[in-house]
Amino acid sequence: MNSKDIREKYIKFFTDRGHKEIAPSKLVPENDSTTLFISAGMQPLIPYLLGETHPEGTRLANVQKCLRTDDIDEVGDEVHHTFFEMLGNWSLGDYFKKEAIKYSFEFLTSNRWLNIPLEKLAISVFAGDSDAPFDDESYNVWLSLGIPEARIAKLPKKNNWWGPAGKTGPCGPDTEMFYWSSKDVPPKNFDHNDPFWVEIWNDVFMQYLKKDDGSFELLKQKNVDTGMGLERVSAVLQGLNDDYLTDLFYPIIQRLEEQTGKAYKENRVYFRIIADHIKAATFLIQDGIVPSNKQQGYVLRRLLRRAAIKLHQSGGKLDILPKLVDLVIDIYEGAGYFETGDWEQIRQVVADEIKKFEQTLAKGLKEIEKIEKIDGKKAFDLYQTFGFPYEVTEELFRQKGQEIDKKQFKTEFEKHRELSRTASSGMFKGGLADHSDIVIRYHTATHLLHQALRDVLGPQVFQKGSNITSERTRFDFSFDRKMTDEEIKKAESIVNEKIEKDLKVDRKIVKPVQAKAMNAIGLFDEKYGSEVSIYGIGPGEKLDPKAKDQRDRAGYYSLEFCGGPHVERTGNIGKVKITKEEAVSYGIRRIKAEIMLR
Repeated sequence: MNSKDIREKYIKFFTDRGHKEIAPSKLVPENDSTTLFISAGMQPLIPYLLGETHPEGTRLANVQKCLRTDDIDEVGDEVHHTFFEMLGNWSLGDYFKKEAIKYSFEFLTSNRWLNIPLEKLAISVFAGDSDAPFDDESYNVWLSLGIPEARIAKLPKKNNWWGPAGKTGPCGPDTEMFYWSSKDVPPKNFDHNDPFWVEIWNDVFMQYLKKDDGSFELLKQKNVDTGMGLERVSAVLQGLNDDYLTDLFYPIIQRLEEQTGKAYKENRVYFRIIADHIKAATFLIQDGIVPSNKQQGYVLRRLLRRAAIKLHQSGGKLDILPKLVDLVIDIYEGAGYFETGDWEQIRQVVADEIKKFEQTLAKGLKEIEKIEKIDGKKAFDLYQTFGFPYEVTEELFRQKGQEIDKKQFKTEFEKHRELSRTASSGMFKGGLADHSDIVIRYHTATHLLHQALRDVLGPQVFQKGSNITSERTRFDFSFDRKMTDEEIKKAESIVNEKIEKDLKVDRKIVKPVQAKAMNAIGLFDEKYGSEVSIYGIGPGEKLDPKAKDQRDRAGYYSLEFCGGPHVERTGNIGKVKITKEEAVSYGIRRIKAEIMLR
C-alpha cells in the first residue's frame, strides 16, 4: 500500500465517522507562536483543545505537514526525519477513550482499511502514579478487542503521558500501538524495548489540567488527540524496516545512486541525510522561507548546506540538489501541497544558495583538514569565513573524535546567541508562550499593530510572522524599506488610540466566502474548511477617510483570521510602545513592541 493510498484511506475512514477534514497549516505558524515550525499535528489546534469553539465542529481529522530540528543529528538512521506528515484525528469534548481506541483498532486491522494482522500488534497504556491512576479504561477496551494481556504493557509517565507543553496546561495519559516489524514470528510477550516493536500510532487522552502548584485536576472538556506518522506506517505496510526505501523517499535515493555512482547500501547515512534535507528545504521554500542567518531562514540554510557537504563527501556534484526538487514534488503529486509552477521558484532558491556555498565549500573542507584541534574560536572563523553553520562544523569534527567548546563559540558570536539556541533546538511549545493575561493582551495588540501598519504604509503590508511572549511582541511584515520615525510614531499612535477607545473584540464563525466578502485579512489561496474563525476589533467604527486602506471590514477596524485567544475589549491591553524597527531579510521588516503596564 503506497503513501497516497494510506492518506486517502485515513481521511475516508474518519470522514465516514462524522469527522470534518480540516486543511493542513503551513510549516511556519501564523498568528504567532513561540516556535519556529509546526512540529506536531495538534499544534495548530491548541486554542481549540483549550476550549475555543472550532468552526468545523467537535470531530476533526487531517494530514498535517510537520518539521522538527531537535533531533536532526539522528537523521541518517532508518526512521528519523526533519520533515514528516502526521495523520491525526481529534475529539473536542465529543467521544473519549472507548470510541477513540475502537476507531484506531478498526482502521489498523480491518481488511477494508490497513489490514494489519492482530498478532503483529502490541499496546502500551499508562501504569498510574501519585498524580493519576492506572488507565484501566483503556486497558480493558484493548482486552475487549482481542489484544492478549501479555501484549499490553503498563508503562510510566515517560512512556505513556502527554504534556503539558509548558509548566501548566492540559495533559493526560496516552495509549500507543506497536507493530512487529521483523519477519520472524512475534514473541508472545510484548517488550517495548525490543527494536522490532515499532510504534505506529498514539492516542492521547487530555483529561487533566496541571496547575501552577504541580497538582492535577480533571478537565471539564476532555479531548482526544491522535497521531500516526505517515513515513513510519508506510514502511510497515510496505514490509520495510527502512523509511527511506518507501515511495516517500526512494525516487530521491535512486537519483543519488545514478548521479554519484554509489549504491545506497554503501552510502546509506549520507544519502538519507541528503534526501531528508532536500525534501524539508523544498517544503520550507514552498511556504515562503528563504535562506538567511535568522530564525526559519537559518534552519533552511543549515539544511541545504548540510546536504551539500554530504553530497560532496559522497562524490556527487552539487548541481544535483536543485534538480532533486522536481522529484520531491513528483512524490507528493495529488497530496495538494504544490501548485503548478512551484518547482521553478523552489529550484531557483536552492540553486542560488548552493551556488553561494559551493564557492567556499572546498576551501572550507581543506581548512578543516589543517585544523589539528578544534575550539570555539576556530568554529566561529569557519562560520564567518566559509559559511559553515556551527552544527555542521560540530558534526564534521565529531567524525574526527573531537568536541567543540560551544561556550567559547557563543562568546565569539554573541549577537547570534539567541539564533543558535532556537534554531538548533527547534523547541516546541505550541500556541502562544502561554495563555496568561499579559500574553493575551499582546496577542490582541498585535492585531491592532498589523492594521495600523497597513493604514500608515499601505495595503501591500501583510504579516509574515510573529513571536509573542509575556515581555513583548515581535511582528514581521512585508515592506521594502526602512520606516521613518514619523511613520513609526503614527502607527504607535493609532494603536494606542484604538486602545483608549476601549473597542469591543468580537469572534465570528463564518464561511470562507463570507470572510472574503468582509475583507478579513487572510490567505485566500489556502484550503479552508466550510467555516473559519475571524476576530474583529471595533464594531461600528467608521473607517478613517484618510487611511490608505479603504476596504470595508464590516465596520471593524481590524478583522483577521485567528483562533484566539484575545481580550474582550481593547481598553484591557495597556499602552503600547514600539521599541525597534529593523530589517529581517529582503522585503521583510520587523517591529518589536512592549506594553507599558498601568
